[in-house]
Amino acid sequence: MFLKRQLDEASPQIDLTPVIDIVFLLLIFFLVATTFAQQEREMKIVLPEAASAGPISAVLREIVINVDAEGQVIVAGRVLSDDDLRALVRDALAQNPQQKVTVRGDQSVHYGRIAQVLDICRQEGVGEPFLDTVPIR
Repeated sequence: MFLKRQLDEASPQIDLTPVIDIVFLLLIFFLVATTFAQQEREMKIVLPEAASAGPISAVLREIVINVDAEGQVIVAGRVLSDDDLRALVRDALAQNPQQKVTVRGDQSVHYGRIAQVLDICRQEGVGEPFLDTVPIR
C-alpha cells in the first residue's frame, strides 16, 4: 500500500499578496495626495525670513506676483509692466471681488519696488495683498 507523504504543516510560508496590495495602495495614496508646485513658486527667488510666516496654500485660486532680484514683476512666467499688472489685477477683481493676491519679493530687491507692487494691488481694489515670507530657521 502506498502512503502519501504528508507535507510538513509546520513549515512557514509567506504570502506576499497582502504585502503587494498594501504597497500599491500606499503608492496610489501618495500619488493622489501629492500636489505639484505651481510654476510661480518654482522661480529662483530667495524669500526673506519672518517669524510669522505661514504655509503656502495651493488650494486657493490666487494671483502670485513675483518680484525678482532685478525688480521685474513676473506673473505666471510672464514679465509684466506696471500697467499690465494693473490691468491684470483689475480684470481678476472684476471676475472675483474676493480675489486673493500674494506678492513674493526677492530678499535682495529694494523694498520700495515691493511697496510699488503692493500699492498697485491696493489701488485696484485688493483688500489685503499678502506679502510672502519664509519662517526663520
